[in-house]
Amino acid sequence: MIEKVLLVVGIVLYVTTGWLYLSSGLVVPFPWVYILWTIWLGGLLVLRSVMRNNPAWTPMVAVAAVAVWVAFVQLGSWLFGWTA
Repeated sequence: MIEKVLLVVGIVLYVTTGWLYLSSGLVVPFPWVYILWTIWLGGLLVLRSVMRNNPAWTPMVAVAAVAVWVAFVQLGSWLFGWTA
């Protein structure tokens, strides 16, 4: 039962992270936004794999997605001077 709850929570959280990736165009230049969107879509494949193998870990995919987004935007800000 708890695995099913964690599975649903993980899926909802990951879909919610899509908002970060879709709204990144406010900070990140558009050629780089496409890379971010590709990373998010790749995360869907990771989520699918985790759902099959160990559904209790699906919330961690959402946490990793947020960490990747923050790292990407922060690194771009430092290296390329991206600002809002």
